[in-house]
Amino acid sequence: MGPGTMPPEDPNSDASIVELAKAKAAAKLQPKPKEPGRVRKLLWKWTKRAALLAFVLASAGVLTVVLVIRHYEAGLPRITDLQGNYHPPQITRVLARDGTLLAELYTERRTVVPIESLPPQIKLAVLAAEDAHFYEHEGLNYLGMLRAMIVNLRSGRTRQGASTITQQVVKNLLLDPERSYRRKIREVILARQLEQELPKDKILELYLNHIYFGHGRYGIEEAARFYFGCPARNLSLAQSAMLAGLIASPESYSPRHSLEKANSRRRFVLEQMRDKGFINAAQCEGSTKEMLHIAPTIEAQAQLAPEAVEIARRTLRKALGEAALAGGYTVVTTIDPRMQAAARKAARDNLVAFDKRHGLQAPFAPIDPAKSKKSKHPPKPFEGTPRFTDHKVYVGEVTDTDDTAGLILMRVGTVQGSIRLSDYDRYNPKNLPPSTFSPKGALLRVSLLLPEPENPTNPTAQRVPLRLEQGPEAAMVAIDVRTREVLALVGNFEGTPGGLDRATQARRQPGSTFKPIVYSYALHTRRFTAATLVETRPGTIAGYRPMNFEELDGSKPMRLREALAMSVNVAAVHVAQAVGPANIVPWAKALGISGNLGADLSLALGAYEASPIEMANAYATFAAGGLYDSPRFILRIYDASGKEVSLPQAPPSRRVMEESEAYLITSLLTSVVDHGTGAKAKALGRPLAGKTGTSNEAKDAWFVGFSTDIATASWVGFDDSMPLGSREAGSTASLPAWVQFMRAAHEGRPPTDFPRPSDITALMIDPESGLRAWEHQDNAMFEYFLPGTEPSEFAVQDAGVDAELEGGADALSLPPVERDAGTLPALPPPESSALPLF
Repeated sequence: MGPGTMPPEDPNSDASIVELAKAKAAAKLQPKPKEPGRVRKLLWKWTKRAALLAFVLASAGVLTVVLVIRHYEAGLPRITDLQGNYHPPQITRVLARDGTLLAELYTERRTVVPIESLPPQIKLAVLAAEDAHFYEHEGLNYLGMLRAMIVNLRSGRTRQGASTITQQVVKNLLLDPERSYRRKIREVILARQLEQELPKDKILELYLNHIYFGHGRYGIEEAARFYFGCPARNLSLAQSAMLAGLIASPESYSPRHSLEKANSRRRFVLEQMRDKGFINAAQCEGSTKEMLHIAPTIEAQAQLAPEAVEIARRTLRKALGEAALAGGYTVVTTIDPRMQAAARKAARDNLVAFDKRHGLQAPFAPIDPAKSKKSKHPPKPFEGTPRFTDHKVYVGEVTDTDDTAGLILMRVGTVQGSIRLSDYDRYNPKNLPPSTFSPKGALLRVSLLLPEPENPTNPTAQRVPLRLEQGPEAAMVAIDVRTREVLALVGNFEGTPGGLDRATQARRQPGSTFKPIVYSYALHTRRFTAATLVETRPGTIAGYRPMNFEELDGSKPMRLREALAMSVNVAAVHVAQAVGPANIVPWAKALGISGNLGADLSLALGAYEASPIEMANAYATFAAGGLYDSPRFILRIYDASGKEVSLPQAPPSRRVMEESEAYLITSLLTSVVDHGTGAKAKALGRPLAGKTGTSNEAKDAWFVGFSTDIATASWVGFDDSMPLGSREAGSTASLPAWVQFMRAAHEGRPPTDFPRPSDITALMIDPESGLRAWEHQDNAMFEYFLPGTEPSEFAVQDAGVDAELEGGADALSLPPVERDAGTLPALPPPESSALPLF
């Protein structure tokens, strides 16, 4: 180290450390020089961080939305369900042949129409009222949804919606009606999907056909018909605006409830249409001032032909299966409304007359014990437990009445029941209160309308509603002879839907109305003619002793024509014995009698059952010249688009008997009307043929007959086969209804005679022997014969019947019939139902 040089200071010395610290402190106090771009770098740094955070949040949000959508998409209905597969419940209309509405069958009263058939004013009015931007948005109103969400969040519950038409379609057709955020999310998802899958017009079509317009009417078509009595395609601008105004609150704005509110709402819709440029000011003003007339309510004539309506319902199910339940069909029946009304009135008038004759109208007095002791068969109330499933008529005792409620309280064995008197005007023409109608202690015939309680003796058991069964019931069916279309069908007195149709569903003993079937076969065998003498004396048949309804004058044999005219039972049995009951059975089957028929002699007297429609159609075969056809109830069925539905093909017509044979039995039946048991029908003053019928103990009373145009069967009887009364028969209990109906049915139709085939021979015969009349015989009469059956011998002048019976024309000891069942027309295979539906 040189001279003058300071020795280096020790860096570890305390002085050095102090100086260094001072220097650093001073440096910190000095202001730092500004570095270019530092702020910019700092901002960029935080921007990147913010962007990253935003990206993360956005990604998380998108992921959350995706997960939410996927969560709520699970189990969503398929939009494809609305692509060509929209089949909502619709109305099925049942019409009479002239278009008269008989009934409307529906679960929802709706008729679907294509949007192309609707005028522009309907679409514009609905858009103005419900969703003016429908054709601009993609299914969602975001501002409206946000506004609704704020309202709902503030209230803490769902109070407001902001649904577009698309969303309403989704809500009404694809989702349940709950008001929740879950449903709203699903609705939003489906609305977007729907907009992507279907065109706007299709969505609007779904909406217009599905929405509710009040009073049980769904869709624009039903609304137009109900409020204005016209189809939707004919609605004016003013009418369209009023209907569009109903959508927000159908009951509040209904013109049937408040025309003032309805007009106010119409004005609002029209102004909305003007403000949105859908119509101009002049159209708005004119339609606002237009006077609208609300159509009167037109209801189906429910009591006119409920029996035919039920057959139409069954026919639809048979032809279309489960598809029939969706509705939308129009069924045109064969019913003639004028004739149907006449048949219903005739059946009712006839039963009311019966009620009057037999004291079956109120008041009903309590049973007099003194008179009961003197009676051989005093009425007694039923004891035991009645069963609804037995469908029986019981005698019940009145225990109390309630005039305020209009009820008759009864005991039917162990069951307590009640009758609503207002349902039985038939027995109460004086409109008596229950206490006067049937005081306590009176006995009434009733049936159960509902099943009996499990424990009927329990004091808290509900009373069973009862049906009053005091009088008999009736059935009537009228068939067009040429087409076999059923023109009128009456199955009960009440004429209410769901009632028993005794014309097609009940089978009863036809009595003597079956005799023409026996005689027609006898004529077919050529073993008998209209002039053949037959035995009439009881006790002349081995092993069987039928009695005649009335005592005959003397015991002489009687010509076949007269035996039928006077309904001689013994004669009919003799004829059946001669031709063979086993041969008559397939003959009757060929004529449409489908029930079980025994091949015994009681067959001749109608001991086996048939329905009124079967008897009417069998007689229609006589009138149609021997050509059988099934009865028809349905003319046409159309689907919702107006296309005709194919129905199962009806069995082909078949010839049962020759035209001349049919004419001859018809000729015999005209004698019944001319001077026989059906003589009351002669008052109609036109050619008619028919036959009375009364079963054993007068349990069934019939008249079946026809003109050249219409064949009609009339039946009267109790459902439980109680006798009608000793003075009742087909001529008194059933024929009056037939005459009343046929008079109305033929009103305005000129009388026409039954056409006689060219091969029928007319000869003058001796009325006593049935042989040819001698020349200038004073009491000779015309008779008709089938070819080859004419009598060849002449009656011996003044010889009397006994002398002639010794000759070759003895009909009392006929040889066995040579024609057997093998000569009959081929029969169709057995049908599963006795009632043809088409």
